[in-house]
Amino acid sequence: MVGPPGSGKTMLARRIPTILPEMTLEEALQTTKIHSIMGMTSGKHSLITTRAFRAPHHTISDSGLIGGGTYPRPGEVSLAHNGVLFLDELAEFNRHVLEVMRQPLEDGEVTISRASGSVKFPSRFMLIAATNPCPCGHANDPRRQCSCSTMQIQKYMSKISGPLLDRIDIHLEVAPVEYRDLSNKKGGESSASIRERVVRARAVQEQRFVKHKIFCNAQMSSAAIKKYCELSSESQSILNTAMEKLGLSARAYHRILKVARTIADLEGTELIKTPHILEAIQYRSLDRAYTH
Repeated sequence: MVGPPGSGKTMLARRIPTILPEMTLEEALQTTKIHSIMGMTSGKHSLITTRAFRAPHHTISDSGLIGGGTYPRPGEVSLAHNGVLFLDELAEFNRHVLEVMRQPLEDGEVTISRASGSVKFPSRFMLIAATNPCPCGHANDPRRQCSCSTMQIQKYMSKISGPLLDRIDIHLEVAPVEYRDLSNKKGGESSASIRERVVRARAVQEQRFVKHKIFCNAQMSSAAIKKYCELSSESQSILNTAMEKLGLSARAYHRILKVARTIADLEGTELIKTPHILEAIQYRSLDRAYTH
Protein backbone atom coordinates (compact mmCIF):
# COMPACT_ATOMS: atom_id res chain seq x y z
CA MET A 1 0.00 0.00 0.00
CA VAL A 2 1.34 3.39 -1.02
CA GLY A 3 -0.20 6.54 0.39
CA PRO A 4 0.35 9.65 2.51
CA PRO A 5 0.33 9.61 6.33
CA GLY A 6 -3.15 9.26 7.79
CA SER A 7 -4.63 7.38 4.84
CA GLY A 8 -5.33 4.27 6.93
CA LYS A 9 -2.57 1.94 5.71
CA THR A 10 -1.65 0.62 9.15
CA MET A 11 -5.28 0.25 10.22
CA LEU A 12 -6.05 -1.77 7.08
CA ALA A 13 -3.06 -4.04 7.68
CA ARG A 14 -4.07 -4.71 11.29
CA ARG A 15 -7.57 -5.72 10.18
CA ILE A 16 -6.31 -8.48 7.86
CA PRO A 17 -6.04 -11.21 10.56
CA THR A 18 -9.68 -10.57 11.47
CA ILE A 19 -10.90 -11.63 8.00
CA LEU A 20 -8.69 -14.71 7.62
CA PRO A 21 -10.10 -18.19 8.36
CA GLU A 22 -9.45 -19.67 11.78
CA MET A 23 -6.31 -21.79 12.00
CA THR A 24 -6.56 -25.54 11.57
CA LEU A 25 -5.08 -27.80 14.25
CA GLU A 26 -2.08 -28.51 12.00
CA GLU A 27 -1.44 -24.77 11.50
CA ALA A 28 -1.79 -24.16 15.24
CA LEU A 29 0.75 -26.88 16.03
CA GLN A 30 3.23 -25.51 13.44
CA THR A 31 2.90 -21.98 14.80
CA THR A 32 3.23 -23.12 18.41
CA LYS A 33 6.41 -25.11 17.67
CA ILE A 34 8.09 -22.07 16.11
CA HIS A 35 7.11 -19.73 18.95
CA SER A 36 8.18 -22.26 21.58
CA ILE A 37 11.75 -22.16 20.22
CA MET A 38 11.78 -18.46 21.11
CA GLY A 39 10.24 -19.09 24.53
CA MET A 40 7.05 -17.31 23.50
CA THR A 41 4.64 -19.93 24.87
CA SER A 42 3.79 -20.56 28.50
CA GLY A 43 1.27 -22.16 30.81
CA LYS A 44 -0.96 -25.19 30.41
CA HIS A 45 -2.87 -23.89 27.42
CA SER A 46 0.12 -22.87 25.33
CA LEU A 47 -1.31 -23.92 21.95
CA ILE A 48 -1.42 -20.81 19.75
CA THR A 49 -4.77 -20.68 17.96
CA THR A 50 -4.75 -17.13 16.59
CA ARG A 51 -2.87 -16.09 13.48
CA ALA A 52 0.32 -14.16 14.13
CA PHE A 53 0.63 -10.49 13.24
CA ARG A 54 4.28 -9.47 13.25
CA ALA A 55 5.29 -5.86 12.63
CA PRO A 56 9.09 -5.45 12.96
CA HIS A 57 10.65 -1.98 13.03
CA HIS A 58 12.37 -0.77 9.86
CA THR A 59 15.76 -0.86 11.64
CA ILE A 60 15.65 -4.67 11.92
CA SER A 61 18.72 -6.62 10.74
CA ASP A 62 18.66 -9.37 8.12
CA SER A 63 19.18 -12.05 10.80
CA GLY A 64 16.33 -10.55 12.83
CA LEU A 65 14.05 -10.77 9.82
CA ILE A 66 15.17 -14.11 8.34
CA GLY A 67 16.65 -15.83 11.38
CA GLY A 68 20.18 -16.78 12.37
CA GLY A 69 22.59 -16.88 15.28
CA THR A 70 25.25 -19.34 16.42
CA TYR A 71 22.42 -21.63 17.44
CA PRO A 72 19.91 -20.96 14.64
CA ARG A 73 16.71 -19.30 15.77
CA PRO A 74 13.70 -18.30 13.69
CA GLY A 75 13.31 -14.71 12.50
CA GLU A 76 10.22 -12.61 11.91
CA VAL A 77 9.36 -14.37 8.63
CA SER A 78 9.04 -17.66 10.52
CA LEU A 79 7.29 -16.16 13.55
CA ALA A 80 4.71 -14.89 11.04
CA HIS A 81 4.20 -18.40 9.60
CA ASN A 82 0.46 -19.01 8.93
CA GLY A 83 -0.14 -15.34 9.74
CA VAL A 84 0.73 -11.82 8.63
CA LEU A 85 4.09 -10.05 8.36
CA PHE A 86 3.55 -6.30 8.20
CA LEU A 87 6.43 -4.10 7.06
CA ASP A 88 5.45 -0.50 7.71
CA GLU A 89 7.51 2.25 6.05
CA LEU A 90 8.88 -0.30 3.58
CA ALA A 91 11.15 2.21 1.82
CA GLU A 92 12.88 2.93 5.15
CA PHE A 93 14.12 -0.67 5.50
CA ASN A 94 17.71 -1.45 4.56
CA ARG A 95 17.61 -2.64 0.97
CA HIS A 96 19.76 -5.70 1.74
CA VAL A 97 17.31 -6.75 4.46
CA LEU A 98 14.46 -6.60 1.96
CA GLU A 99 16.41 -8.54 -0.66
CA VAL A 100 17.20 -11.49 1.64
CA MET A 101 13.46 -11.85 2.21
CA ARG A 102 12.81 -12.66 -1.44
CA GLN A 103 13.68 -16.35 -1.27
CA PRO A 104 11.65 -17.19 1.88
CA LEU A 105 8.75 -15.32 0.31
CA GLU A 106 9.01 -17.52 -2.79
CA ASP A 107 9.81 -20.87 -1.15
CA GLY A 108 7.79 -20.69 2.05
CA GLU A 109 10.77 -21.77 4.15
CA VAL A 110 14.13 -20.51 5.42
CA THR A 111 17.34 -22.55 5.49
CA ILE A 112 20.01 -21.40 7.96
CA SER A 113 23.37 -23.09 7.39
CA ARG A 114 26.16 -23.35 9.93
CA ALA A 115 29.37 -25.40 10.13
CA SER A 116 27.59 -27.92 12.36
CA GLY A 117 24.70 -28.35 9.91
CA SER A 118 21.62 -26.59 8.59
CA VAL A 119 18.18 -25.89 10.01
CA LYS A 120 14.94 -25.24 8.12
CA PHE A 121 12.14 -23.09 9.47
CA PRO A 122 8.77 -22.67 7.69
CA SER A 123 7.92 -19.17 6.52
CA ARG A 124 4.60 -19.29 4.68
CA PHE A 125 3.14 -15.93 5.59
CA MET A 126 1.09 -13.15 4.06
CA LEU A 127 3.31 -10.13 3.42
CA ILE A 128 1.67 -6.74 3.78
CA ALA A 129 3.78 -3.66 3.24
CA ALA A 130 3.04 0.05 3.50
CA THR A 131 5.06 3.08 2.50
CA ASN A 132 4.76 6.79 1.94
CA PRO A 133 5.05 7.79 -1.73
CA CYS A 134 8.03 10.07 -1.06
CA PRO A 135 10.33 11.28 1.77
CA CYS A 136 7.92 14.03 2.89
CA GLY A 137 4.95 11.71 2.45
CA HIS A 138 2.70 14.03 0.46
CA ALA A 139 3.22 13.15 -3.21
CA ASN A 140 -0.22 12.82 -4.84
CA ASP A 141 -1.86 14.19 -1.67
CA PRO A 142 -4.53 16.72 -2.73
CA ARG A 143 -4.48 18.33 0.75
CA ARG A 144 -0.75 18.98 1.11
CA GLN A 145 1.99 20.22 -1.18
CA CYS A 146 4.85 17.76 -1.77
CA SER A 147 8.29 19.29 -1.13
CA CYS A 148 10.31 16.51 -2.80
CA SER A 149 12.02 16.65 -6.17
CA THR A 150 11.48 13.96 -8.79
CA MET A 151 14.98 12.65 -8.13
CA GLN A 152 14.33 12.41 -4.37
CA ILE A 153 11.13 10.45 -4.97
CA GLN A 154 12.87 8.06 -7.37
CA LYS A 155 15.74 7.51 -4.93
CA TYR A 156 13.30 6.90 -2.06
CA MET A 157 11.22 4.33 -3.94
CA SER A 158 14.26 2.64 -5.52
CA LYS A 159 14.89 0.88 -2.20
CA ILE A 160 11.99 -1.35 -3.18
CA SER A 161 13.56 -3.39 -5.96
CA GLY A 162 11.73 -4.62 -9.04
CA PRO A 163 12.23 -8.32 -8.12
CA LEU A 164 10.69 -7.74 -4.67
CA LEU A 165 7.79 -5.75 -6.10
CA ASP A 166 7.33 -8.59 -8.58
CA ARG A 167 6.61 -10.94 -5.67
CA ILE A 168 3.89 -8.74 -4.19
CA ASP A 169 0.56 -9.72 -5.74
CA ILE A 170 -1.51 -6.62 -5.05
CA HIS A 171 -0.32 -3.00 -5.24
CA LEU A 172 -2.69 -0.35 -3.90
CA GLU A 173 -2.44 3.42 -3.93
CA VAL A 174 -4.33 4.53 -0.81
CA ALA A 175 -5.97 7.96 -0.87
CA PRO A 176 -6.08 10.17 2.24
CA VAL A 177 -9.31 10.07 4.23
CA GLU A 178 -11.48 13.18 3.86
CA TYR A 179 -12.29 15.04 7.09
CA ARG A 180 -16.03 14.69 6.54
CA ASP A 181 -15.66 10.92 6.20
CA LEU A 182 -14.06 10.67 9.65
CA SER A 183 -17.30 11.81 11.28
CA ASN A 184 -19.53 9.71 9.02
CA LYS A 185 -21.55 7.38 11.24
CA LYS A 186 -22.49 5.08 8.39
CA GLY A 187 -20.55 1.85 8.91
CA GLY A 188 -18.84 -0.20 6.24
CA GLU A 189 -18.86 -3.96 5.78
CA SER A 190 -17.86 -5.73 8.99
CA SER A 191 -14.81 -7.99 9.31
CA ALA A 192 -17.15 -10.86 10.23
CA SER A 193 -19.06 -10.46 6.97
CA ILE A 194 -15.86 -10.31 4.90
CA ARG A 195 -14.47 -13.34 6.74
CA GLU A 196 -17.54 -15.37 5.72
CA ARG A 197 -16.78 -14.69 2.05
CA VAL A 198 -13.11 -15.52 2.55
CA VAL A 199 -13.97 -18.79 4.32
CA ARG A 200 -16.32 -19.79 1.47
CA ALA A 201 -13.66 -19.00 -1.13
CA ARG A 202 -11.02 -20.95 0.82
CA ALA A 203 -13.38 -23.95 1.03
CA VAL A 204 -13.76 -23.90 -2.76
CA GLN A 205 -9.97 -23.76 -3.15
CA GLU A 206 -9.35 -26.61 -0.71
CA GLN A 207 -11.77 -28.78 -2.69
CA ARG A 208 -10.16 -27.73 -5.97
CA PHE A 209 -6.66 -28.67 -4.82
CA VAL A 210 -7.51 -31.77 -2.77
CA LYS A 211 -5.27 -33.90 -5.03
CA HIS A 212 -2.44 -31.36 -5.24
CA LYS A 213 -1.38 -31.15 -1.57
CA ILE A 214 -1.95 -27.39 -1.53
CA PHE A 215 -4.91 -25.47 -0.12
CA CYS A 216 -5.11 -22.03 -1.74
CA ASN A 217 -4.57 -20.22 -5.04
CA ALA A 218 -1.36 -18.54 -3.88
CA GLN A 219 0.35 -21.95 -3.78
CA MET A 220 -0.49 -22.94 -7.36
CA SER A 221 2.35 -24.22 -9.54
CA SER A 222 2.67 -23.28 -13.21
CA ALA A 223 0.90 -26.52 -14.17
CA ALA A 224 -1.97 -25.82 -11.76
CA ILE A 225 -2.30 -22.26 -13.08
CA LYS A 226 -2.59 -23.59 -16.62
CA LYS A 227 -5.29 -26.04 -15.53
CA TYR A 228 -7.40 -23.83 -13.26
CA CYS A 229 -6.93 -20.35 -14.73
CA GLU A 230 -8.25 -20.74 -18.26
CA LEU A 231 -9.19 -17.49 -19.96
CA SER A 232 -11.54 -16.57 -22.77
CA SER A 233 -9.95 -15.22 -25.95
CA GLU A 234 -11.05 -11.69 -24.96
CA SER A 235 -9.51 -11.93 -21.48
CA GLN A 236 -6.31 -13.43 -22.86
CA SER A 237 -6.00 -10.60 -25.39
CA ILE A 238 -6.45 -7.99 -22.63
CA LEU A 239 -3.82 -9.69 -20.47
CA ASN A 240 -1.35 -9.93 -23.36
CA THR A 241 -1.77 -6.21 -24.09
CA ALA A 242 -1.21 -5.33 -20.43
CA MET A 243 1.93 -7.47 -20.29
CA GLU A 244 3.40 -5.59 -23.26
CA LYS A 245 2.41 -2.08 -22.16
CA LEU A 246 3.46 -2.50 -18.52
CA GLY A 247 6.56 -4.55 -19.32
CA LEU A 248 5.58 -7.21 -16.80
CA SER A 249 7.57 -10.36 -16.08
CA ALA A 250 6.50 -14.00 -16.38
CA ARG A 251 6.20 -14.08 -12.58
CA ALA A 252 3.82 -11.10 -12.66
CA TYR A 253 1.81 -12.86 -15.40
CA HIS A 254 1.24 -15.87 -13.15
CA ARG A 255 0.42 -13.66 -10.17
CA ILE A 256 -2.21 -11.78 -12.16
CA LEU A 257 -3.86 -15.10 -13.01
CA LYS A 258 -3.79 -16.20 -9.35
CA VAL A 259 -5.36 -12.94 -8.21
CA ALA A 260 -8.02 -13.13 -10.95
CA ARG A 261 -8.80 -16.72 -9.90
CA THR A 262 -9.19 -15.53 -6.29
CA ILE A 263 -11.47 -12.63 -7.29
CA ALA A 264 -13.66 -15.12 -9.16
CA ASP A 265 -13.72 -17.42 -6.11
CA LEU A 266 -14.75 -14.55 -3.82
CA GLU A 267 -17.61 -13.76 -6.20
CA GLY A 268 -18.59 -17.43 -6.31
CA THR A 269 -18.04 -17.87 -10.06
CA GLU A 270 -16.39 -20.91 -11.57
CA LEU A 271 -14.94 -19.15 -14.62
CA ILE A 272 -12.49 -16.25 -14.66
CA LYS A 273 -14.29 -13.44 -16.47
CA THR A 274 -12.97 -10.32 -18.17
CA PRO A 275 -13.77 -7.99 -15.19
CA HIS A 276 -11.74 -10.30 -12.94
CA ILE A 277 -8.70 -10.02 -15.22
CA LEU A 278 -9.09 -6.24 -15.51
CA GLU A 279 -9.22 -5.87 -11.73
CA ALA A 280 -6.18 -8.11 -11.25
CA ILE A 281 -4.20 -6.13 -13.85
CA GLN A 282 -4.88 -2.80 -12.15
CA TYR A 283 -3.25 -4.18 -9.00
CA ARG A 284 0.10 -4.20 -10.88
CA SER A 285 0.16 -0.43 -11.42
CA LEU A 286 3.21 0.16 -9.19
CA ASP A 287 5.34 -2.00 -11.48
CA ARG A 288 5.14 0.79 -14.02
CA ALA A 289 5.05 3.70 -11.58
CA TYR A 290 8.19 2.84 -9.60
CA THR A 291 10.34 0.48 -11.64
CA HIS A 292 10.39 2.13 -15.06
